[in-house]
Amino acid sequence: MSYLELNNIHKNYGQGDYETEVLSNINLSIEEGEFVAIVGFTGSGKTTLVNLINGLLEPTRGEVLFKGKPVFGTSHERGVIFQNYSLLPWLTVGQNVFMAVKEVFPKKSKKELNAIVEEYVEMVNLSHAINKRPKELSGGMRQRVAVARALAMKPEMIIMDEPLGALDALTRGNLQDEILNIWGKDKRTALLITNDVDEGLYMADRIIPLKPGPKATLGPEFKIDIERPRDKTELNDNPNFKKTRNAIIEYLMDIGNERKSEAQEAIVLPDVEPKAFVGRF
Repeated sequence: MSYLELNNIHKNYGQGDYETEVLSNINLSIEEGEFVAIVGFTGSGKTTLVNLINGLLEPTRGEVLFKGKPVFGTSHERGVIFQNYSLLPWLTVGQNVFMAVKEVFPKKSKKELNAIVEEYVEMVNLSHAINKRPKELSGGMRQRVAVARALAMKPEMIIMDEPLGALDALTRGNLQDEILNIWGKDKRTALLITNDVDEGLYMADRIIPLKPGPKATLGPEFKIDIERPRDKTELNDNPNFKKTRNAIIEYLMDIGNERKSEAQEAIVLPDVEPKAFVGRF
């Protein structure tokens, strides 16, 4: 039995003539301890897919199973790192993380909870800002708080919806490594949604493209045959990295060109003729 299963998922928005099928016939199985990346274009339905998995949305048809049971609503078992920060503006960095940790571990003492908060705030290099509120932080710092909060809850599955896109290259690279370190300790199941092929290749066991919508669906999977731990400085010289990267980019370019052609064919110009104007200005 797979840890996470998506069986024939369809998701529609709107009603009647305005109904649009955003996702169509999505099938996905993720094993326990596996790290999977889904890569796709902006607007292809990646966030809708994440919200179906974490229980914020229900499919129009099909079912989402987590550990063999249907997903209805959110759960602490599935921790989500969103694109946006989702921080409470009146709480400090430490308080934002503490509130989440206290909800998950209600039986722990305040001292134990504070120790967890401090550990994960330090992990994202924000110990110096633990008493600051979100308005006092940069966008990248706020995103790091969101990462710390999600990981501090120690979920059984980590779901990441392009969580590092707003960060500078150095911070992004450091957090990639920290997430991989945490994942590697107990092999928590992980799903990364990204539009960065290199990020997926560095972090995941396999990459699955999401074809652009409407009626977006999953494409063929690409297994990443590169030993762990992976060294970023050596990846560009790794023949498996170059082969897999080229195959994924070529596939994405092909479906991108296909989408562009379909969009151009769908444009129908009105059959009109210019009207001669006779008169004086």
